Amino acid sequence: MNVIVCVKQIPDPALPGELDADNTLKRDGKLILDESDSYGVEMALQLVTAAGGGEVSLVSMAPNEEVSGLRTALAMGAAKAVLVSDPALAGADALTTAKVLAGAVGKAGDFDLIIAGTESSDGYTGTVPEQMAEVLGLPSVTFAKTVAVTDGTLNVNRQTEAGYDEVTCSLPAVVSVTAGVVEPRYPSFKGIMAAKSKPVENVTAADLGVESVSWAQAITSVEDAPVREAGEIIEDDGETFNKIVEFLDNLKVI
Repeated sequence: MNVIVCVKQIPDPALPGELDADNTLKRDGKLILDESDSYGVEMALQLVTAAGGGEVSLVSMAPNEEVSGLRTALAMGAAKAVLVSDPALAGADALTTAKVLAGAVGKAGDFDLIIAGTESSDGYTGTVPEQMAEVLGLPSVTFAKTVAVTDGTLNVNRQTEAGYDEVTCSLPAVVSVTAGVVEPRYPSFKGIMAAKSKPVENVTAADLGVESVSWAQAITSVEDAPVREAGEIIEDDGETFNKIVEFLDNLKVI
């Protein structure tokens, strides 16, 4: 079984974020593997092991031919990667990103399943996996909390507000997984050393036949979130419940 995982490389969230002149997130330095995508990598590795053979490949889009995050995923056990790095893609929107990743999938080779995180830690559009599926003409299953493949059929428990839906579909397909779907492994020293020699193919948008697009909307300003105001303290005088009921009634909670 061959699985392709879409991984995003992001600025380390533990460090203070910086913005470029156009108010977009600065991505010039070292990038790390998005934690949300580590679940997808682990899920793919487990599916390949359960199938008894195959490999996990990665596709990613990042500036400056940055591969630090990809090397982490390769150290976990992925076999190879395709990286799209092109200055023409700066400021690309979600749909362009989906088209780029769909094109990169074609470079990664034959596959049975594409796995992606539900949404990235630094973007939160939550639309790229579904847009990829549409571009590729594949079925899409979202918010997967469990994933299994049996006799060529994808079986997913899809997270909902009320619990989960049991969903099945044919392969190949695209599935987006939620955090906690599996527990990602830590790369071993052997894996880290092996990752240094695993192939990473660098391509541009032109190589994929994808035209870059500019922002449809511009970010004009960025402001700090307002400081949270202190809450109201009510002393219990035996009639406090009336004040609580009044407060909730004003909020239209009751």
